[in-house]
Amino acid sequence: LYFYLGNNLMIKINIVCVGNLKDKEYISLAEEYKKRISRFAKITITELKEKTEFSNYLQVIESESEDILCHIDTFSSVLCDVKGEIISSEQFAEVFENWFITKSEITFVIGGSYGFSEKLKSKINKKISFGKMTFPHRLARVMLLEQIYRALTIINNVTYHK
Repeated sequence: LYFYLGNNLMIKINIVCVGNLKDKEYISLAEEYKKRISRFAKITITELKEKTEFSNYLQVIESESEDILCHIDTFSSVLCDVKGEIISSEQFAEVFENWFITKSEITFVIGGSYGFSEKLKSKINKKISFGKMTFPHRLARVMLLEQIYRALTIINNVTYHK
C-alpha cells in the first residue's frame, strides 16, 4: 500500500517547523500520525529553535526565516501560511499526486508565531492555509500530519477519509 513513484522509490515528506512540541498529548498525537504516514512515505520532522533573544518581532521573523531557508529546498517546499490558499482535503491529496509526478520529495514549513519574512514567502510559490481561524503552532503541526495521512489514504484508496 505504498504510494510509489514510477521509478519505484518511496516518496519523502519533510516537515520543517519553528519550535518543538512540549505537551505529551501533542507529542503522542504527532507520533501516532507519523507512524500511520510511514506506511506510505518516509517522513522526517526538523524542529528549529524559536528566537527568543530579540525584543523586536521583525528581528524574530527575519532570523527564524533565515534558519528555515538553511533547511529547505525552496523548489520542493510548501509554506503553511495564514495567507495561503484554503483547500479541501481532496484538493490537498491532489497537491500530493501532482507534486510527485515530477518530484520524489516535498517539504512543508510551519513558521514561528510571527510568521515568515517576505524574502522567504517570495522564494516559495506554494502556500496553503488551514483556514481563516488562528491555531497554536503545536496544533497546526498535528493538523498538518493528520491531513498528510488523510491525503495518502485518499490517494491509496484506504478507508479513512469520509
